[in-house]
Amino acid sequence: MVNVNISRVHFPITALGPGKRIGIWFQGCSLRCKGCLSPDTWQVKDNSITVKQLLDQITEWLPFADGITISGGEPFEQPEALSALVKGIKQLTDADILVYSGYQWEHIEERVLQMAPNIDALISEPFIVDLPQTQMLKGSDNQQLHMLTPLGKARFMAYQRSITPEDKVLDLAFDETGRLFLAGVPERNDMLRLRTLIEQQDQSLRQLKK
Repeated sequence: MVNVNISRVHFPITALGPGKRIGIWFQGCSLRCKGCLSPDTWQVKDNSITVKQLLDQITEWLPFADGITISGGEPFEQPEALSALVKGIKQLTDADILVYSGYQWEHIEERVLQMAPNIDALISEPFIVDLPQTQMLKGSDNQQLHMLTPLGKARFMAYQRSITPEDKVLDLAFDETGRLFLAGVPERNDMLRLRTLIEQQDQSLRQLKK
Protein backbone atom coordinates (compact mmCIF):
# COMPACT_ATOMS: atom_id res chain seq x y z
CA MET A 1 0.00 0.00 0.00
CA VAL A 2 1.54 3.31 -1.13
CA ASN A 3 1.36 6.35 1.12
CA VAL A 4 1.41 9.97 -0.04
CA ASN A 5 2.29 13.04 2.00
CA ILE A 6 -0.32 15.69 1.17
CA SER A 7 -0.51 19.38 2.04
CA ARG A 8 -4.05 20.07 0.79
CA VAL A 9 -6.72 19.06 -1.69
CA HIS A 10 -9.33 21.42 -3.10
CA PHE A 11 -12.15 21.60 -5.64
CA PRO A 12 -12.82 23.60 -7.69
CA ILE A 13 -9.80 25.57 -8.79
CA THR A 14 -9.84 27.47 -12.08
CA ALA A 15 -6.42 29.13 -12.31
CA LEU A 16 -4.16 26.10 -12.90
CA GLY A 17 -5.36 24.74 -16.20
CA PRO A 18 -8.52 24.55 -18.30
CA GLY A 19 -11.94 24.28 -16.70
CA LYS A 20 -12.88 23.40 -13.15
CA ARG A 21 -10.09 21.33 -11.64
CA ILE A 22 -9.21 19.30 -8.59
CA GLY A 23 -6.04 20.69 -7.01
CA ILE A 24 -3.72 18.32 -5.14
CA TRP A 25 -0.67 19.75 -3.35
CA PHE A 26 2.05 17.37 -2.19
CA GLN A 27 3.87 18.09 1.09
CA GLY A 28 7.66 18.28 1.09
CA CYS A 29 10.11 20.03 -1.25
CA SER A 30 13.90 20.20 -1.04
CA LEU A 31 14.21 22.69 -3.93
CA ARG A 32 12.81 25.64 -1.95
CA CYS A 33 12.77 28.16 -4.78
CA LYS A 34 13.21 31.76 -3.68
CA GLY A 35 9.85 33.56 -3.84
CA CYS A 36 7.83 30.33 -3.89
CA LEU A 37 4.07 30.85 -3.52
CA SER A 38 3.72 27.85 -1.18
CA PRO A 39 6.62 27.74 1.31
CA ASP A 40 4.28 26.00 3.76
CA THR A 41 4.60 22.91 1.55
CA TRP A 42 8.41 22.68 1.86
CA GLN A 43 8.84 20.93 5.17
CA VAL A 44 8.27 17.19 5.26
CA LYS A 45 5.42 16.74 7.72
CA ASP A 46 3.51 13.69 8.81
CA ASN A 47 0.47 14.38 6.65
CA SER A 48 0.57 10.91 5.18
CA ILE A 49 -2.47 9.04 3.90
CA THR A 50 -2.73 6.13 1.50
CA VAL A 51 -3.17 6.81 -2.19
CA LYS A 52 -6.44 4.88 -1.96
CA GLN A 53 -7.69 7.24 0.76
CA LEU A 54 -6.81 10.21 -1.44
CA LEU A 55 -8.58 8.67 -4.42
CA ASP A 56 -11.63 8.01 -2.25
CA GLN A 57 -11.55 11.66 -1.14
CA ILE A 58 -11.61 13.07 -4.68
CA THR A 59 -13.99 10.50 -6.21
CA GLU A 60 -17.09 12.57 -5.42
CA TRP A 61 -15.61 15.53 -7.33
CA LEU A 62 -14.49 13.65 -10.44
CA PRO A 63 -17.83 13.77 -12.32
CA PHE A 64 -17.73 17.57 -12.10
CA ALA A 65 -14.00 18.07 -12.77
CA ASP A 66 -12.53 18.92 -16.17
CA GLY A 67 -9.05 18.09 -14.99
CA ILE A 68 -6.68 17.50 -12.10
CA THR A 69 -3.64 19.63 -11.28
CA ILE A 70 -0.93 18.15 -9.04
CA SER A 71 1.59 20.54 -7.51
CA GLY A 72 3.33 21.02 -4.20
CA GLY A 73 5.64 20.76 -2.62
CA GLU A 74 7.49 18.63 -5.14
CA PRO A 75 5.55 15.66 -6.52
CA PHE A 76 8.65 13.97 -7.95
CA GLU A 77 10.18 13.69 -4.48
CA GLN A 78 7.41 11.13 -3.88
CA PRO A 79 7.67 9.28 -7.21
CA GLU A 80 6.01 6.02 -6.14
CA ALA A 81 3.07 7.91 -4.69
CA LEU A 82 2.78 10.14 -7.75
CA SER A 83 2.87 7.15 -10.09
CA ALA A 84 0.19 5.31 -8.11
CA LEU A 85 -1.95 8.44 -7.85
CA VAL A 86 -2.02 9.34 -11.55
CA LYS A 87 -2.62 5.70 -12.48
CA GLY A 88 -5.50 5.51 -10.01
CA ILE A 89 -7.03 8.76 -11.26
CA LYS A 90 -6.92 7.61 -14.87
CA GLN A 91 -8.78 4.44 -13.89
CA LEU A 92 -11.60 6.63 -12.58
CA THR A 93 -11.89 9.47 -15.10
CA ASP A 94 -11.01 10.67 -18.61
CA ALA A 95 -10.13 14.14 -17.29
CA ASP A 96 -6.67 15.49 -18.03
CA ILE A 97 -3.85 15.49 -15.48
CA LEU A 98 -1.35 18.37 -15.25
CA VAL A 99 1.68 18.03 -12.96
CA TYR A 100 3.99 20.83 -11.82
CA SER A 101 7.63 20.07 -10.97
CA GLY A 102 10.49 22.36 -10.03
CA TYR A 103 13.05 19.90 -11.38
CA GLN A 104 14.74 20.34 -14.73
CA TRP A 105 13.23 18.17 -17.45
CA GLU A 106 16.44 16.20 -17.89
CA HIS A 107 16.31 15.21 -14.22
CA ILE A 108 12.78 13.77 -14.32
CA GLU A 109 12.27 12.82 -17.99
CA GLU A 110 12.84 9.10 -17.43
CA ARG A 111 10.39 8.97 -14.52
CA VAL A 112 7.80 10.99 -16.43
CA LEU A 113 7.97 8.65 -19.41
CA GLN A 114 7.59 5.67 -17.07
CA MET A 115 4.32 7.19 -15.88
CA ALA A 116 3.02 7.76 -19.42
CA PRO A 117 0.28 7.96 -20.52
CA ASN A 118 -1.11 8.86 -17.10
CA ILE A 119 0.34 12.39 -17.12
CA ASP A 120 -1.12 14.47 -19.95
CA ALA A 121 0.91 17.64 -19.42
CA LEU A 122 3.78 18.68 -17.19
CA ILE A 123 5.40 21.99 -16.35
CA SER A 124 9.06 21.60 -15.41
CA GLU A 125 11.99 23.75 -14.29
CA PRO A 126 12.52 25.72 -11.08
CA PHE A 127 10.73 28.97 -10.39
CA ILE A 128 13.24 31.84 -10.69
CA VAL A 129 11.86 35.00 -9.15
CA ASP A 130 14.29 37.30 -11.00
CA LEU A 131 13.19 36.17 -14.46
CA PRO A 132 10.28 37.67 -16.42
CA GLN A 133 6.83 36.12 -16.16
CA THR A 134 4.96 36.50 -19.45
CA GLN A 135 3.67 33.01 -20.28
CA MET A 136 0.46 31.19 -19.34
CA LEU A 137 0.60 28.80 -16.35
CA LYS A 138 4.28 29.59 -15.70
CA GLY A 139 5.72 31.38 -12.69
CA SER A 140 8.85 32.36 -14.64
CA ASP A 141 9.66 32.19 -18.34
CA ASN A 142 12.33 29.49 -17.98
CA GLN A 143 9.63 26.96 -17.14
CA GLN A 144 8.59 24.52 -19.87
CA LEU A 145 5.18 23.08 -20.74
CA HIS A 146 5.41 19.49 -21.99
CA MET A 147 2.29 18.09 -23.67
CA LEU A 148 2.74 14.34 -23.31
CA THR A 149 -0.46 12.80 -24.71
CA PRO A 150 -3.01 13.64 -27.41
CA LEU A 151 -5.35 14.79 -24.63
CA GLY A 152 -2.59 16.96 -23.22
CA LYS A 153 -2.07 18.60 -26.61
CA ALA A 154 -5.80 19.14 -27.10
CA ARG A 155 -6.23 20.70 -23.66
CA PHE A 156 -3.01 22.69 -23.28
CA MET A 157 -1.93 23.82 -26.76
CA ALA A 158 -3.95 27.00 -26.21
CA TYR A 159 -1.72 27.78 -23.21
CA GLN A 160 1.41 28.13 -25.35
CA ARG A 161 1.11 31.90 -25.48
CA SER A 162 1.69 35.12 -23.60
CA ILE A 163 -0.55 36.22 -20.75
CA THR A 164 -3.32 38.70 -21.47
CA PRO A 165 -5.18 40.80 -18.87
CA GLU A 166 -8.14 38.39 -19.13
CA ASP A 167 -5.88 35.49 -18.08
CA LYS A 168 -4.97 36.98 -14.72
CA VAL A 169 -7.18 34.81 -12.54
CA LEU A 170 -6.36 33.51 -9.07
CA ASP A 171 -8.33 31.28 -6.73
CA LEU A 172 -8.56 32.24 -3.07
CA ALA A 173 -9.72 29.35 -0.88
CA PHE A 174 -9.63 27.84 2.58
CA ASP A 175 -8.01 24.48 3.32
CA GLU A 176 -9.36 21.84 5.71
CA THR A 177 -7.84 23.64 8.71
CA GLY A 178 -9.39 27.01 7.80
CA ARG A 179 -6.15 28.51 6.49
CA LEU A 180 -6.43 30.85 3.53
CA PHE A 181 -4.38 29.89 0.47
CA LEU A 182 -3.89 31.10 -3.08
CA ALA A 183 -4.08 28.83 -6.12
CA GLY A 184 -2.78 29.99 -9.46
CA VAL A 185 0.26 31.76 -10.87
CA PRO A 186 0.36 35.25 -9.35
CA GLU A 187 2.24 38.22 -10.69
CA ARG A 188 5.18 39.41 -8.62
CA ASN A 189 3.18 42.03 -6.69
CA ASP A 190 -0.01 40.00 -6.27
CA MET A 191 1.05 38.60 -2.89
CA LEU A 192 1.74 42.09 -1.55
CA ARG A 193 -1.70 43.25 -2.74
CA LEU A 194 -3.32 40.20 -1.16
CA ARG A 195 -1.63 40.77 2.19
CA THR A 196 -2.70 44.42 2.12
CA LEU A 197 -6.30 43.42 1.33
CA ILE A 198 -6.39 40.86 4.15
CA GLU A 199 -4.91 43.36 6.60
CA GLN A 200 -7.52 45.94 5.58
CA GLN A 201 -10.32 43.40 6.04
CA ASP A 202 -8.97 42.39 9.45
CA GLN A 203 -8.81 46.04 10.48
CA SER A 204 -12.40 46.61 9.29
CA LEU A 205 -13.60 43.59 11.27
CA ARG A 206 -11.87 44.82 14.42
CA GLN A 207 -13.51 48.24 14.01
CA LEU A 208 -16.94 46.62 13.59
CA LYS A 209 -16.47 44.67 16.82
CA LYS A 210 -15.74 47.83 18.84
